Amino acid sequence: MSLAALATYGVTAERGFLCPYDAPCVALEGDLGEVRDLALRLPEILPTGTVRAVLDGATVISPDLIAELDDVQARMAMVHYSFLVQAYVWGAETPASFLPRPLSVPIVALADRLGQQPLLQYSGYVLDNWGRLDPAKGVSLDNIYMVQKFAAGTDEGWFVLVHVAIEARAGAALALFGPLIDAAANGDADQAEGLLGRIVAIWAEINALFDRMPEKCDPYIYFRRVRPYIHGWKDNPALGAGIVYRGVERFHEVPQAFRGQTGSQSSIVPSMDALLGVGHASDPLRTFLDELHIYRPPGHRRFVDDVRAGSDVRNLVKRASHRGLTEAYNAAVQAVADFRSRHLEYAASYINMQGRKSAGNDTEIGTGGTPFMKYLKKHRDETKANLLGVT
Repeated sequence: MSLAALATYGVTAERGFLCPYDAPCVALEGDLGEVRDLALRLPEILPTGTVRAVLDGATVISPDLIAELDDVQARMAMVHYSFLVQAYVWGAETPASFLPRPLSVPIVALADRLGQQPLLQYSGYVLDNWGRLDPAKGVSLDNIYMVQKFAAGTDEGWFVLVHVAIEARAGAALALFGPLIDAAANGDADQAEGLLGRIVAIWAEINALFDRMPEKCDPYIYFRRVRPYIHGWKDNPALGAGIVYRGVERFHEVPQAFRGQTGSQSSIVPSMDALLGVGHASDPLRTFLDELHIYRPPGHRRFVDDVRAGSDVRNLVKRASHRGLTEAYNAAVQAVADFRSRHLEYAASYINMQGRKSAGNDTEIGTGGTPFMKYLKKHRDETKANLLGVT
């Protein structure tokens, strides 16, 4: 099975899974414009301790108005509302147990419209939340900024922008997936080797970008000033059964539990797993990863699913007895394992080794609600286990 054109999935070679439009230029007018302006003031409001009082009095945007938005406007509104939701829940010493109607009604309507979940997700935190300082230049760390923020510090911005730069660079690799899948289907080992080599070279740049995280994002500041706002409601001991979305009829005032924003919601690594035929054992980690799939934009889910269904790359490598192909394949697997190793190192230094906990911000539980150190290590080791012998 061949892949469809990248645009079918909302993916581009220039930007990967990042939004293909310029987020700062998206117009939100009327009441939604006021909500946007309020969200952009979060760095001013949060330090005052009045964020809940301010948001309790916000206008309730009706689902009918959400339905009138085009897809780009809906995605931008989702960015702003998801930040307001997180700020309401985590913006005081004690987490909130409910969302008021000015937040719950529109965030659920937007989530339904976009096929996602009603809280902050990686798509709203990273993929749709950046702009270029110079629109004539590319998406690189010296030319991008974070649009919507919680605290507006350098550490917060750098944490997000490193991810933005990685996503952009990955686009060139994603553009090679279709030709590589076709080469494998046709049994063309030489073509597959060349394409894998190009993907490996791009992944070297991705890993180099990931290595830059400590330059401007300090572990102490990250844990205490960035991370507290991005937790979800599922498997978070501070919230019990979850959050009540007041005024949302189908939830019946019953607490709802959704997983928090996490880099594991990015589609880059799952796409590579799917391309390379990297599998993971059926256990709680696999269940968690499968569950995260619904937190990705629908087009990105389809891309991962179609790559998984169509790729015969690993089988070609096994069948071909082609030394160069096997080495190129192993280099690709190792590149992903290296990325996961760095992620594990960051999880240790930025979270696990930070001594002080606060309500909802645990050193043992990830923002997605898992014992992340155990899971990340296992996932890295499983990736390495997929290396093939060279003959």
